[in-house]
Amino acid sequence: MVAGGLAGMLLADFGAEVVKVEQPGSGDPLRHWTAGGRPLWWQVYARNKRFITLDLKAAEGVALFGRLVPRFDVVIESFVPGTLERLGLGWGVLRSWQPRLILVRLSGWGQTGPGSERPGFGTLVEAASGFAAMNGEPGGPPIVPAFPLADMTAGLYASNAIMLALYHRDTHHGSGQCIDVALFESLFSILGPLPAEYAATGRIRTRDGSRSGNSSPRGCYRTSDDRWLAVSGSTPKMAERFLRAYGLEAMLDDPRFATNEARVRHAIFVDEAISAAIGARTLAENEAIVAAHGLTAVRVQTVADIEQDSHWRARQLTVDIEAADGRVRMHDVVPKLSETPGRIDWAGGELGQDNDLVYGRELGLSADEIRRLGRAGVI
Repeated sequence: MVAGGLAGMLLADFGAEVVKVEQPGSGDPLRHWTAGGRPLWWQVYARNKRFITLDLKAAEGVALFGRLVPRFDVVIESFVPGTLERLGLGWGVLRSWQPRLILVRLSGWGQTGPGSERPGFGTLVEAASGFAAMNGEPGGPPIVPAFPLADMTAGLYASNAIMLALYHRDTHHGSGQCIDVALFESLFSILGPLPAEYAATGRIRTRDGSRSGNSSPRGCYRTSDDRWLAVSGSTPKMAERFLRAYGLEAMLDDPRFATNEARVRHAIFVDEAISAAIGARTLAENEAIVAAHGLTAVRVQTVADIEQDSHWRARQLTVDIEAADGRVRMHDVVPKLSETPGRIDWAGGELGQDNDLVYGRELGLSADEIRRLGRAGVI
């Protein structure tokens, strides 16, 4: 539901003309993810796009699609694998219409394999990929993220793959190509060297809260005024500096804590010491120690805290964009390019609002013909 939209948004933010095709009458399901009665997900992740409707199950709709495809460089689809083929719109057909076409196929499990045609929402992928199994507290249930992590990861991969394919086509005089992006493979690839660890040691990562199997201390620790401080001792030097700053330097003379490997093996005891030290102080007192010693620790922030953070205000992390139902705040364009910066021109718009513009400009249809297609439910 989100991956294709994110990929298109990333390209649109930097000037690509992106046309979102939706089913007449119902539109994209993301329109129904609301907060406070507003379609905020849609308004943010469909920004900078044009919006048309088209019924691909209707013969006349397929014919219109066939006229549109040659006018575009990229088609992004996120149907269950096999759907385009059943509609008569498989890769072979699209490529015959536009030999230079880049077709991006987003799905839960990939376009091939015995399980490819299973429905694949991100939550299922997050559970099946190993992510949930290794996230949570010891002895507690597996945890899936509260946001569409698998979709977002796949969307990032998709936008990158599109640029690689366009570079190959346009710079190296190559052809168009089909890009197969599986949410599962995208998420699995960023979980660390899981297959390498398993093949080498037979070890399966288990749920261990915020602790790391690579370094210690690491985690979020409660302060005496009920706030939280996140700590990362990712290098031996930083971990040692942290222990000394909190008066725990004696631990470094103990063989259980003298090296990074030893601290990782005895992380539960490191956590107890760090938790007691941080918990005896307020957040402000802890932050004073962090600043004085240059420690890698930071307060846990909510979006309300971030809104007040002078650093992110200076970098214009968020912008307010006009939408049909009022202004909507959203993250600004990421990343920041010095010579070709992106921009946000408008928020996600209304269903079919650009039918006249796109069908008229791209296909030369008259206003009367566009109205007829609308009355017939084709657009």
